[in-house]
Amino acid sequence: MSSQEFLPAATTIIAREADGLEVLMVKRHHEIDFMAGAMVFPGGKVHEGDNDPAWAQNAMRWNDVPAEERGLRIAAIRECFEECGIILGDPGRAVPGPEMTRARQAIDRREMEFLDYVREKEIVVDLSTLTAFARWMTPSIAPKRFDTHFFLVADPAGQDALSDGRETVETEWIAPGRALDLAARGERQIVFPTRMNLKLLAQSATLADAVAAATAREPRAVRPRIVTRDGTRFVQLDDIDGYGAVEEKVAVP
Repeated sequence: MSSQEFLPAATTIIAREADGLEVLMVKRHHEIDFMAGAMVFPGGKVHEGDNDPAWAQNAMRWNDVPAEERGLRIAAIRECFEECGIILGDPGRAVPGPEMTRARQAIDRREMEFLDYVREKEIVVDLSTLTAFARWMTPSIAPKRFDTHFFLVADPAGQDALSDGRETVETEWIAPGRALDLAARGERQIVFPTRMNLKLLAQSATLADAVAAATAREPRAVRPRIVTRDGTRFVQLDDIDGYGAVEEKVAVP
């Protein structure tokens, strides 16, 4: 991959209202090679099967979504299932338990296509439940470069989040402001893009407010800028990116 190539990826912010707005975060396994040990939103790279046109027969509101977003939304839904066991749509005959766990593992290992499992269990995923929230492109200093689309979605009723034990080892429902406070005290490891999007979420009291704010924002690819001063590197965002004027010391070597 050249320095100018980006891997398409999708991340899902699953939100609910408890004592205020809460989001689902997962802890990355400490032995994986990317963001090890960090608390993140469920997500990952887009797979070839996420762009299979056959999804049109197994996904609600297919034609209501721009063609370039369909594979991204399928990827977001698949990653939620792999990492949390949550199905965004009608779960059909999929029942939590050992069989579902084996299916999640097989899909993660690319031994089974998510589409095949969806068909077998008569699941119908719903692309319209996802609201485009943000888009981030990693800077050149990152070991891997992604073009990541963040989607906001309401927690589906009657499903419990369960980590997969491989990529993720914990799940946690937490208020965005609380997550930021814990990160500031060193009690949670939360990477820069996740913290910035938690900052946006903390401005909304309800899920409806967060959806409305996301819908009203001008679509924009956020490209963090890296600058060096006196031998120290800083990451910067401009106010136009939507997070305020931001400058932080770069945490990576």
